[in-house]
Amino acid sequence: MIVILLGTQKYSFHRLLEEVQRCIDNGTIKQEVIVQAGGTQFFSKEMKIFTLIEQNELEKLIEKADIIITHGGVGSIVNGVKLHKKVIAVPRYKKYGEVANDHQVQIINTFAKEGFIIGLNDVSELESALKEIENFKPKVLESNTEKIINIIRDFINNDSTTKNKKH
Repeated sequence: MIVILLGTQKYSFHRLLEEVQRCIDNGTIKQEVIVQAGGTQFFSKEMKIFTLIEQNELEKLIEKADIIITHGGVGSIVNGVKLHKKVIAVPRYKKYGEVANDHQVQIINTFAKEGFIIGLNDVSELESALKEIENFKPKVLESNTEKIINIIRDFINNDSTTKNKKH
């Protein structure tokens, strides 16, 4: 089973679900697909799409999932990583009106660089990531709280450094 997490905010991430549908249509995705869509309105005969899934039920689905496909929200990524799941993360972009700023790119790059997830730059890379994930061995989070805090701290420090260089 594949669980797709698009967050709970008002922003749509229609592009990702269009690409998932394309991967279903071409046979790349054969598993059951369950989506927590948040603010994304999308119809599919093949996917089970919910606006929100109650937290306990969502945790059960994530535990059963073979693959998590998510936007670049820290909470969604960390939930998958903590449960030792294979996670593919795709950033939302400001230029498409999917988010207020492009912070998800840095979040995804940080987790991918550490070996916890497969991070993409664009939805067009999903099909190849689905093939790659079969052999992907995600790094195990040693100390959940401390390691995550360090990853987030590195992200914040790098983001601050980048912003200071632009001024």
